[in-house]
Amino acid sequence: MFLQKKMTKKSSKLKKFTREFSSIEKHAKKNILKRMIRRKQFSRFLHILGPGIVTGAADDDPSGIATYSQAGAAYGYGFLWTFPIMLPLMVAVQDSCSRIGAVTGKGLAAVIKDNYSKKLLYMSVVLVVVANTVNIGSDLGAMAATTQLFVDLPYFLLALMYAVVIIFLIIFVSYKKYVKILKWLAIALLAYPVTAFMVGQNWSELIRNTFFVIPTINSTTIYILVGILGTTISPYCFFWDTSETVEEEISHHRLAALGNIPKISKRFLKDVRLDNLIGMSLSTIIAWFIVVVCASVLFQNGVRDISTAADAARALQPLVNGFPYAGLIAKFIFSFGIIGIGLLAIPTLAGSSAYAISETLGWKEGLYRKFSKAIGFYAVIITATVVGLVINILGINPIQALIFTAVFNGVAAVPLIWMIVRIGNNSQIMGEYKNGVVSNIFVKIALVVMTLAVLALFFFMAVGKV
Repeated sequence: MFLQKKMTKKSSKLKKFTREFSSIEKHAKKNILKRMIRRKQFSRFLHILGPGIVTGAADDDPSGIATYSQAGAAYGYGFLWTFPIMLPLMVAVQDSCSRIGAVTGKGLAAVIKDNYSKKLLYMSVVLVVVANTVNIGSDLGAMAATTQLFVDLPYFLLALMYAVVIIFLIIFVSYKKYVKILKWLAIALLAYPVTAFMVGQNWSELIRNTFFVIPTINSTTIYILVGILGTTISPYCFFWDTSETVEEEISHHRLAALGNIPKISKRFLKDVRLDNLIGMSLSTIIAWFIVVVCASVLFQNGVRDISTAADAARALQPLVNGFPYAGLIAKFIFSFGIIGIGLLAIPTLAGSSAYAISETLGWKEGLYRKFSKAIGFYAVIITATVVGLVINILGINPIQALIFTAVFNGVAAVPLIWMIVRIGNNSQIMGEYKNGVVSNIFVKIALVVMTLAVLALFFFMAVGKV
């Protein structure tokens, strides 16, 4: 009897333990399932990020950094109002470009070639190639000058070194790995937001100057305004984003080969739009922070002109005041931003020229192809980089060259946006995916705004005030 009671008691404890264990097991399974779902969602989010995030990061290339830095140093918070206005325009233009690539399965030059006159095609290609080559030269120069803050090596040797590294990566690293490298290089852009927070800001004043200020546009501000527009809504981004969307379709097996009709869906286009929105938003936010840092540090301390990379490095000095090796750390952070984004932007610039020329001449093209399968395409990338490198022999000030490049891009963007408007509204090309009402409004506003800014610049140049 005693033994039976003991056994019953043990059985009861065992059942209780089994129930508790079962409850713990169920709870653990739920947690594991939740973590798996979160990982899957995050993995899908990262998977969505592609051409848009790379294009957005490349848009804040050394030319952009120099232009935004000069705007902040020379005019303080006076240009912060441009960024909330430019963001929807930039998103609309790039969304239209990526949709053109997604729907047609072709790059922008190929679409123009198939549907419009040769004059328009050649005009578009010449504009983007010239703008890109000048931009490459300026970016290589800025990277070399920035590196000289660290090492005592000849300027041209450093520029040559970066050119060789970039060409090597483009030719010998596979497309999938290379895109991952470009995504990680985008982290370099975080240097300026971190600086802005650590330096300390009057946030109410920043908000007022960003959203509640009446802009001043005159002969002294128009040059830098066109530069800001040109380095934000840039011609090379149009060609790169369009062609990279096609590359993504090929890598994800939505497009068997160039010239075929892609297998697209509303979800795919939604992902492409999200990718662009995130990429362009990141680009605009970083650009805003660059102006803020240079305005709050350089402008406030009477440094109104950035002539060299060393001048720009001073913007980061307050971040490390009171610490050993303050100047060295400031130079390192600045260099990380310029060099990291330069390594991302130059392949984008050279690549967009290669897409444009290859599509015009009917060559095989695409980063997904090996060098031996697309020799002409890669030859253009190499040539564009080398010509950009040679520009640095002319002895032009790298910072001033970067700002000039941004202004040149602003001028070149006008006829190219006009072409994007035409293509995006052409139902024979885009079918049911042509520009919607909202998209159309903002793309056309972008065209009008940039046209007026460029015309104003030409007017002030004609009367000798610029």
